[in-house]
Amino acid sequence: MGGATVRYLYLVRHGEALPDESGLSEVGRRQASLLGRRLAGRPITAVHHGPLARAAQTAGLIAEHLPAVSVQACDAAGDYVPYVPGRAELPSDGADHFLRFLAQAEPHASGPELARQAVASFTGPVAGDQERHELVVTHNFLIAWLVRHALDAPAWRWLGLNHGHASLTVIRYAPGRPASPLVVNDLGHLPEDLRWTGFPPGYRV
Repeated sequence: MGGATVRYLYLVRHGEALPDESGLSEVGRRQASLLGRRLAGRPITAVHHGPLARAAQTAGLIAEHLPAVSVQACDAAGDYVPYVPGRAELPSDGADHFLRFLAQAEPHASGPELARQAVASFTGPVAGDQERHELVVTHNFLIAWLVRHALDAPAWRWLGLNHGHASLTVIRYAPGRPASPLVVNDLGHLPEDLRWTGFPPGYRV
């Protein structure tokens, strides 16, 4: 029976989008290019991205800094609500807030299945003896879901985990060990004027 080895999963939220979300704004393009520079030289062999233009364009700009890397669209890396909790699962002092948020997010019926596919495709150690480094360019909700999954937190706890445009999260999966988030929502590759776009002032630190 074959063995298993380490997977490094690089999770990136797309860059800032245009108001109509038809693609990236100029700020978003700059954010994606700067993140590509940061990732240049990393042994990333595959880039997966969601089907929407803002994720696809971000992936393309990053891939310019990753020669010969495979780039492919993937529905599981798309923009969807991964899990909708019931009121009883939520903390009593935050339930109304989260339920209002979910009502505005318009959960899609396929969200939980896509989230299951994302976990199956992108997480855990990999077969063989060669480490795998792969990048998923996606949206805030899926990054939150995979961070929650790595920490084995309750299913509802993806709520409240926010990530900036072109932020970097890296999770290490090693055989026989719990998943290890190495960095979460890292914006250090962006100058201050390009950080935290899309977030209200209270979330900017």
